[in-house]
Amino acid sequence: MATLIGGIGVSHTPTIGFARDRGLREEAAWRPIFQDFDVVRDWLAAARPDAMVVIYNDHVTSFFFDHYSAFTLGVGDRYEVADEGAGPRSLPAVPGDAQLARHIARSLTSQEFDLAMFQHKALDHGCFSPLSMLTLDKGKWSTPIVPLQVGVLQFPLPSAARCFKLGRALRTAIESYPENLRVAIAATGGLSHQIHGERTGFNNTQWDNEFLDQLEQCPEALTKLTHAEFARRGGLESVEVIMWLIMRGALTREVKRIHRGYYLPSMTAIATLILEDVQPGLSEAEVSAARAAAAKETDGLDAIEGTYPFTLESSARAYRLNQFLHGLVAPEARQAFVADPEAAFQSARLSEQERDLVRRRDWLEMIRYGVTFFVLEKLGAVLGISNPEIYAAMRGMTLEEFLRTRRTNIVYSVAPTSEGS
Repeated sequence: MATLIGGIGVSHTPTIGFARDRGLREEAAWRPIFQDFDVVRDWLAAARPDAMVVIYNDHVTSFFFDHYSAFTLGVGDRYEVADEGAGPRSLPAVPGDAQLARHIARSLTSQEFDLAMFQHKALDHGCFSPLSMLTLDKGKWSTPIVPLQVGVLQFPLPSAARCFKLGRALRTAIESYPENLRVAIAATGGLSHQIHGERTGFNNTQWDNEFLDQLEQCPEALTKLTHAEFARRGGLESVEVIMWLIMRGALTREVKRIHRGYYLPSMTAIATLILEDVQPGLSEAEVSAARAAAAKETDGLDAIEGTYPFTLESSARAYRLNQFLHGLVAPEARQAFVADPEAAFQSARLSEQERDLVRRRDWLEMIRYGVTFFVLEKLGAVLGISNPEIYAAMRGMTLEEFLRTRRTNIVYSVAPTSEGS
């Protein structure tokens, strides 16, 4: 089973990445940042984690308010650097541990944390600002990550108590993973700062130190604070420190502090923290129970004849084809596909197998490949093929044969007209 080797807390202000990218290590104003991050970097190098869960928040870069979730787990195998307005930083994409992420998703869902999930989204400074100081060496990342994005910008937010409980569930998820991985947890954000309104520039060093003390010694006290109380003490944007409670919740009640650093150079108090467990993790019985719970809801699905559940695995495998077919909701994409299917396939970078499935209108094989039916019906609408015709083909029947199995002989699709326009 996987082992949780410890937790780290790091600020994620873009100041950190700015200093690194411009080689400011030896300048007096910036040196303390590098010195503190070096300690965390050295700890990670010695601990040699096989994967790291990185808890961060996006800054309206890859996630916008048209769909804004409390907890969003990355389940992909690589993450690019986001462009935040003037081009992305010159960093390579970081590898993701998709297998571990999918297990975490199943386990957290079984513990009643209903997550949103993402793949093929770039990560912004909330993740890469600290990560580039910790696990990037000579242009290569040392550790795959599992990013957990927390929605802390638009109220209502998850409470501090909810974040702490998520940390508890996250530990269960990690330690019930069957492979022998060493896993670290990194929480990012904070500490005190406010960057809007007349209170811009607010900091509170006394509160920052109290927060770090309580996080280490009595984190339950922090779970009782409201968002308003966090904002009053540390500035509104500092409410993001509730993400540190996810990391702390994943550790045992008693912890050993390995390192703690603090520096306030300008707008945001920059902190670093390393904590290790001093108590044992889950028992074998608890691990077995967690694995059973994670598998319970889907046990037996594969045994249902003619049934193909749409899973995280099939979603990843067929992502490009699903994305292409979903894109047909845009009029210009429909027109381009109808005018020149092969050019549309090329633009979408579909594989030859994927192109062949669409050319042949092989509805059943597309389902088996990992395409969800609800983009197939969009393709049908564009082509003027009704839903019952697709159903019949998947059953190996003619339309007339299939309709005889229904109570009424109706033919329909999601298209508003027969042309699907």
